[in-house]
Amino acid sequence: MTIITRVSQAMQQVLSQTAMKAAQETGFIQRQMKVSGANFCQTVVLGWLQDPEATLESLCQTGMAVGLEITPQGLDQRFTKTASDCLYQVLQSALAETIQSKAVAIPVLQRFNGVYIEDSSSITLPEELASVWSGCGGSGLASNGAVKLQVRWDMLHGTLDGPYLTDGRTHDRVATTLSQPLPKASLLIRDLGYWKLAALEEIANAGCFWLSRAQAQTGFVDDMGRQWSQAAYVHQQENDSFDISIELGLEKRLEARFIGFRVPTEVAQERRRKLKAASKRKGQTLSVARLALCDWTLFVTNVPTHRLALAEILILARLRWQIELLFKLWKSHGHIDKSRSEKPWRILCELYAKLIGMVIQHWAFLLGNWRFPDRSFVKASATIRRHAINLAVAISDLSRLAESFTVLRSCLSHGLRINKSAKTPRTFQLLLALAELLA
Repeated sequence: MTIITRVSQAMQQVLSQTAMKAAQETGFIQRQMKVSGANFCQTVVLGWLQDPEATLESLCQTGMAVGLEITPQGLDQRFTKTASDCLYQVLQSALAETIQSKAVAIPVLQRFNGVYIEDSSSITLPEELASVWSGCGGSGLASNGAVKLQVRWDMLHGTLDGPYLTDGRTHDRVATTLSQPLPKASLLIRDLGYWKLAALEEIANAGCFWLSRAQAQTGFVDDMGRQWSQAAYVHQQENDSFDISIELGLEKRLEARFIGFRVPTEVAQERRRKLKAASKRKGQTLSVARLALCDWTLFVTNVPTHRLALAEILILARLRWQIELLFKLWKSHGHIDKSRSEKPWRILCELYAKLIGMVIQHWAFLLGNWRFPDRSFVKASATIRRHAINLAVAISDLSRLAESFTVLRSCLSHGLRINKSAKTPRTFQLLLALAELLA
């Protein structure tokens, strides 16, 4: 089965059969009428994919392309709690589809069976939706309504696991909504928000590798059996980098490498400034040891040196920022956190519909854009938006839908690249340069 066939079948299944079933199960559609679960979901998902700021009038025009003839007022009345339940169920169905591309041509990534980055992003919701998704509350702009998106993304094959939704108040360490187990000999790169020695041990026991920034308060034991705090160890370092074998933790001990890179003075000073400002806001006192760590970028990993050299660690760790760029793409270009309306249930319907659209957009990325290391998702997303109406017109016919995706793939395969930079090399440039450096 080609990836075009796979994506076409997944999209038709999610926005047609699954949407019809979800509408019946949630009570959104209770009798036969011109509005069905399928044409409603297709209208709002593909309408907002085409134009994230689409008005009700624009959405109704998309509706005509999928067989839904409705007035703007009639459509507005459809954004109810049961509609949001229906769209949420359709979103879960989309997340269950596993779409992957051929491995991107970056040699350092191909040493693993997958290179996964994982992170979360939060979206504030109206207070009225706190019973659906609970936020942290508090003062200022904080709300009792908020949702957190959990995402794991394979930078080798492009597979997206998520976005899975949890309450906004849920800490990343206890968010267990990601469904796909890591394949053996794959690498997971996580933010410190997920830091937990037991979780790192579980990953290692499953035959996988992990790479993380070092959590400042976690001590270790060196190969001579001496216990160290990180601050004490870096204080006695004279070189600008180090890579040593350790047992991570003083009680639960994990075999690992402790890796450090000294940063330029101006970088260290900026880190201290931000740390002091944050501590002042929270009414906390900074220790001398914590300030000293600002001179270093520190990592821990269980990847052996023969698989990942010291020079490769720092560059590979930069991949973690790619998921931040994905969230930025969804918010800045997909407008998943924005709505023209102030009605709570329409806002929730819009969030779910736009997230379904972002998943379908990602499937399209994998068709024709993923294989290029210098791909531009911003440029690609603009191309996909222009083709969204073609997908809407073709969705009822699988062969026509596949033809539309074939045309879209051709468009995505030409241009749409990130320009190289000599002054501040892009991540893809640094990753490709590693192959030449270590050849």
